[in-house]
Amino acid sequence: MSEVSQTHPAIKDGWFAEISDTMWPGQAMSLKVDKILYQGKSKYQDVLVFKSETYGNVLVLDNCIQVTERDEFAYQEMITHLAMNSHPNPKKVLVIGGGDGGVLREMLKHKSVEEAWLCDIDEDVIKVSKQFLPEMAKAYDDPRVKVHIGDGFKFLDEYKNTFDVIVTDSSDPEGPAESLFQTPYFQLLHDALTENGVITTQAENIWLHMPIIKKLKADCKTIFPVAEYAYTMIPTYPSGSIGFMVCCKNKNTNVREPVRFDWDPEFVKANFKYYNESIHKASFVLPQWADAELNSE
Repeated sequence: MSEVSQTHPAIKDGWFAEISDTMWPGQAMSLKVDKILYQGKSKYQDVLVFKSETYGNVLVLDNCIQVTERDEFAYQEMITHLAMNSHPNPKKVLVIGGGDGGVLREMLKHKSVEEAWLCDIDEDVIKVSKQFLPEMAKAYDDPRVKVHIGDGFKFLDEYKNTFDVIVTDSSDPEGPAESLFQTPYFQLLHDALTENGVITTQAENIWLHMPIIKKLKADCKTIFPVAEYAYTMIPTYPSGSIGFMVCCKNKNTNVREPVRFDWDPEFVKANFKYYNESIHKASFVLPQWADAELNSE
């Protein structure tokens, strides 16, 4: 761990600002900083954790917000359960990225899961999350979890017809993450899935990235017979929402509706803050203009 200083290039006058001239030009997301908890350079990226005034602890990679304690559940629950509840019986599951542990935590809520793998290239993200995001990183203590530190492409290439569900928890398609939005990667995902296998992947914001989303869906449709876009509301991501591409190998699977929902109401109330059966269905319903852009054949 690096020594903690109370200065960082992205923090000015006590405010962190997430600015990108390429991914969201002309706008920014700002949070008031109470205290910098950690900052350092891993082998791959700048890592920053700060305590915010209103959103709890915040993990930032290369000056982009990854999670905040206040609203992380809106992303973690949706990217996970849209896929998990589109599979009839997920036993062996995988997260690519997601070193903070949030997707793992959600996967482990499914009693059917026997093995939950995580493959992340940056071990420092896992270490920092265990220290500063314990409610997410507690998933690493579960005996069903297996961790591989390394490149997701190489990992997937070694596993064929293995995983029932794969979730790609990636950053935006700039720099190292750009390859996670391209056809060769989705072919590797397809080949690593079992017969009824399902994936979800981070798929950007309809207000900012429609050309990226349209290309992503078209590319996925060349590999998967089912590819649908859903989204969730989350205030600390650009423009307040983020999307997911949900794909399935089985052409008869309707990912827009859960193929199973075997939790009783009390379990849902105790374990979920965002996701439920109705939200699953509603998340695929897009505003009129976005539906016309993305779903018109």
